[in-house]
Amino acid sequence: MDETLPWFRSMPADQRSWVMLVAQAGIAAFVEWLRSPERSPEITYEVFGAAPRELARSVTLQRAVALVRVTIAVVESQVSHLAAPGEEAALTEAVLRYSREVAFAAAQVYASAAEDRGAWDARLQALLVDALLRGDPDDVLPSRAAALGWADIAPVTVVVGTPPAGDAETVLDGIQRAAKYSGTDVLAGVQSDRLVLVLGGVDDALAATRPLLPEFGAGPVVVGHSAPDLATAGGSASAALSGARAVPAWPAAPRPVLASDLLPERALLGDIAARALLRDGVYAALRAAGPSLLDTLTTYFDSGSSLEATARALYVHANTVRYRLRRITDVCGLSPVSPRDAFALRVALAVGRLDDPRL
Repeated sequence: MDETLPWFRSMPADQRSWVMLVAQAGIAAFVEWLRSPERSPEITYEVFGAAPRELARSVTLQRAVALVRVTIAVVESQVSHLAAPGEEAALTEAVLRYSREVAFAAAQVYASAAEDRGAWDARLQALLVDALLRGDPDDVLPSRAAALGWADIAPVTVVVGTPPAGDAETVLDGIQRAAKYSGTDVLAGVQSDRLVLVLGGVDDALAATRPLLPEFGAGPVVVGHSAPDLATAGGSASAALSGARAVPAWPAAPRPVLASDLLPERALLGDIAARALLRDGVYAALRAAGPSLLDTLTTYFDSGSSLEATARALYVHANTVRYRLRRITDVCGLSPVSPRDAFALRVALAVGRLDDPRL
């Protein structure tokens, strides 16, 4: 192994000794089996039982196959010296049969380790998602994230939808397969009637969610805002959950839909964060831009969204109204002439006036 496998020489001494123990146990079990060929070799226990479970984590399956191949090649090269005259062919056949059993046993050991690791990862993911939804302190999340290899993944976005029919394990397996195919890092958890995903390392969460939509059940899928890292993703989770509760008020909502596009519905539902965003990002911004914009917007809505009626009520030219409506869009990003934006603006005006201490 030292001569043919360069990486073997760089392994720690304890791991090399474990490999030697496995090889010795394999040869000893082979000799014992030759004494009783009618007995099926118990490869998994007799051979791989000599090594601790940590060896499966430190030596990849590919490297394990290389180690087994070297061991078998050495045994085969010594058949002519080991076999009695005339029994060379029988011993060679026995080596081939035994090596096949070793290969199957190695696959079984690594498959079992992968299943255990997958089950542990699934439990850790569920705990992490649950902590996000509960709003646990930020210092609780980094350690769990590090155990899943998410310590340096950024930004992070939380997505909430409805799980499809079936057990949670099958649902989560489907999510992981779809995420791997689309090249997206995902943590997932089924929380009662909610399927919660945490997307990592994506700049456009809406686009990253679309390939995963077939893994959701029927109903809306809400995408929270982007957070710098997992430790600060609690706000994204709160926004996505709030949006999932509020989205029935917008039957024509796209799928997926951003939680930020559901601010008026969330505000009506009593979401404090949504109210603050509408108050500070829309009402306060328009008020800071000068009284003419708020007056024009209020008169425009009171006049049935008619340019001419608004101009008459304000004693200005219709072009002035058009200019002010464009300025409103520039200031807050919402257009009064768009029905959907007009609804958000109406709610923002109501929230702002309710919270404005000057009124």
